[in-house]
Amino acid sequence: MRVSNVTKAVALALSVAWVAGCSTSGSSTDTGSATGGNNGSTQGVNTGSNVSGSTMTAAEVANLQTVFYFDFDRAVVKSAGFNDLEKHGQYLAANPSARVVLEGHADERGTREYNMALGERRAKAVSRFLQVNGASANQIEAVSFGEEKPAVLGHSESSWSQNRRVELKYVSR
Repeated sequence: MRVSNVTKAVALALSVAWVAGCSTSGSSTDTGSATGGNNGSTQGVNTGSNVSGSTMTAAEVANLQTVFYFDFDRAVVKSAGFNDLEKHGQYLAANPSARVVLEGHADERGTREYNMALGERRAKAVSRFLQVNGASANQIEAVSFGEEKPAVLGHSESSWSQNRRVELKYVSR
């Protein structure tokens, strides 16, 4: 149990250090990584200035990655998703009325109870990352589906890797 908490603290500290180090750059580029698409609505959300001072519209947010993948039995956000998660956090900070639901998922390995807890830990890891980047805790809802809603059916590493994910979905009030 203690090792798990230390690992989480180290992961969060590294994320904060990475964000702090990258906050001085003038521009960022989209790496074109796997995009989950827009699975929710961003209509009715005011746009505003993000942390870096540029304006991000709801349409631009809709083009960001919304599915973030995890390694087996891990709840640490991969660096491949940092750029888009940072932008989501900044958008949420600039738009206090915007809300997101973070749906945590796991592959079929492990018990149902373990996978529900793992999906929750993954959703909370993404939630912490968004909050570090300016989002408010009351804008974020974290839920877990465990292994119950696989993105891909199958019993191979290829299938499992696509099921270990958190889906970020904007919701309207």
